[in-house]
Amino acid sequence: MNREAGVVVTGVGAVTCHGAGTDGLWRAMTAAGVRTPDRPADPLAHMELPLISLVPDPDPDPDPGPESAEGRAARFASLAAAEALADAGLDAVALAGARTAVVLGSCMGEPGDNERGRGGDGWRPPFRLATQLAAELGLFGSAMDVANACAAGAYALGIAADLVRAGEADVVLAGGADAYSRVALGCFNRLGAVDPERCRPFESDRAGTVFAEGAGVLVVESAAHARARGALDAGGRTLRLQGAAWSCDADHPTAPREDGEQIVRAMREALGDEPGAVGCVVPHGTGTRLNDVLESRALHRVLGADAARVPLYSLKALLGHAGGASAALGAVAAALILRHGAVPPNVPLKEQDPACEVLLPQGAAVPLAGRRVLVNAYGFGGNNASLVLAGLDESVRRGEFG
Repeated sequence: MNREAGVVVTGVGAVTCHGAGTDGLWRAMTAAGVRTPDRPADPLAHMELPLISLVPDPDPDPDPGPESAEGRAARFASLAAAEALADAGLDAVALAGARTAVVLGSCMGEPGDNERGRGGDGWRPPFRLATQLAAELGLFGSAMDVANACAAGAYALGIAADLVRAGEADVVLAGGADAYSRVALGCFNRLGAVDPERCRPFESDRAGTVFAEGAGVLVVESAAHARARGALDAGGRTLRLQGAAWSCDADHPTAPREDGEQIVRAMREALGDEPGAVGCVVPHGTGTRLNDVLESRALHRVLGADAARVPLYSLKALLGHAGGASAALGAVAAALILRHGAVPPNVPLKEQDPACEVLLPQGAAVPLAGRRVLVNAYGFGGNNASLVLAGLDESVRRGEFG
């Protein structure tokens, strides 16, 4: 767990079913009624790669075409990282003079070659995304892959904050990436956890989740390093990674613990006693029967009377469930909400589950009433993580921290 004023987010990047780039993501978030497209845009299309739907029909052995040795998840990470670095105003010269690291979370890593039996000279380690991105960028600091199931992207951001806080790194590229995986899709089908319609978090008749692919990458930086290069005066675009916390139920291989105690613990520790009301929550919200109810109840325990008034933005209803990238994309969405000062309208609900007593704005955006956004992520094995992003306060700008 960490809560450190000297850790900031200076850049964000995203790859989703709505294309490559945070501009496309924000347009989709703010267009009321938009949902996961039936034929999603392939962010790699300009590389003349075959489109793979985020809700794929697993035809027998589709030819991967020129998918290359890097693999699809690595390319997602590369595109998102390039945008995040450009957004942060960092180039090769600036990175060369900094202590750097790469931390990426993923559920499946890079499974394509192994799943198709095209590993060349044998089985290839699937969790190589961070090292590939570090090599591509010429970064020689730490490179870590995190595999804490669907909470992996949030764990990666927490580790990035720890590296900065401990003085091990000035700049960390952190987030998550996942691509289409036959194994993952097959497992969820066997569990009966795939909704035949779409991902419908908090709907009364929701029936499971729907797979997505993509990447979210954030530039996590020490406030001192960002201040020295003038990034703390970037028109409100630089944010504070105010809190990161994790816990583990260790109760069941796939189901969350029914008392929600460790989910509550992660949220409370991430929020801590820092000032500033919570203005929005980006929930884990998978659309599974148990998860949505437990998270709703946990939010009431943590936020108290405010739980009925704090708006949620249900990102998976828009994108589907991007596995280890989902929490990182949630953090990117939180950054965009803070930058724009508004909570976008949710994908419309037909009927909200009365057991999920949370506020899901419909039809139009609502002003962001608080200066903090809480992001939740939960994974198999009881892996729980929560993040808090916030606007910078004057103490950080003046250099009292970091």
